[in-house]
Amino acid sequence: MTVTRGVVLCPITMGLHLQNLFLLLLLLLLLLGSCLHPAAAFPKGCYPSEEEGLKTFRCSNAQLTEVPRDIPNDTNKLYLDSNQIRFLPRDAFRDLPLLLELDLSHNAIARIESGAFQGLAEHLHSLDLSSNRLVSVSKDTFSNLKAKVNLSNNPWLCDCRLQELIRAVELAADSSGGIVCDSSTQEEHVGKAFLQVIADTDFCNVYKKTTDIAMLVTMFGWFAMVISYLVYYVRQNQEDARRHLEYLKSLPSKQRRSEESSTISTVV
Repeated sequence: MTVTRGVVLCPITMGLHLQNLFLLLLLLLLLLGSCLHPAAAFPKGCYPSEEEGLKTFRCSNAQLTEVPRDIPNDTNKLYLDSNQIRFLPRDAFRDLPLLLELDLSHNAIARIESGAFQGLAEHLHSLDLSSNRLVSVSKDTFSNLKAKVNLSNNPWLCDCRLQELIRAVELAADSSGGIVCDSSTQEEHVGKAFLQVIADTDFCNVYKKTTDIAMLVTMFGWFAMVISYLVYYVRQNQEDARRHLEYLKSLPSKQRRSEESSTISTVV
């Protein structure tokens, strides 16, 4: 009886062990797949981590030429520094609603499209664009952005546009001295800190005066042309009238009187 029970129970026990083993292998495969899948989607040189309780995504020195895709949308800190990114397109960070810090320093960014930082206004508090190739950027690029922005070490053109930009953003601490005029509408400002320059010069006011002067010159030119035409027209009519009167004088008296009366009525 015992032997019979042993023979009956042995296949059941083996079946349970195989089932447990299969479930264990399946669980391991699922865990391994969940670990490998995100890593495989990341660009080379990029990796996620956690720093001070914040989800961080680092792509420093990754030889990137554009903002990578497939960045985890729960990222709080994003490091894209020390790459070869040249351009920031519209909605470049649209899928990162929880982003707090964005480091784009030490790239080759020369152009930022309006709306590049769209969607970051609510949470972003730090934006580093230092050591790039920015020459001129519209203030609308940072519209509604509350982040502290580092714009130092760029080859800025000091003009009204830069003045409007500086007034529209909140500069990061100790970064204002690094905003230097690489070129300027006024040669004497080249090489000087921009905040030092605008303490004495209002670029936008100078631009407005220049525009007003140009408009006045244009209006004066048109006015002179109209006056010249009127003078020419009057003189031409006077010359025609003089010739006609001389012609009338040469005619017989009766015909001359009728022609004179006709000329007078026409002139009147």
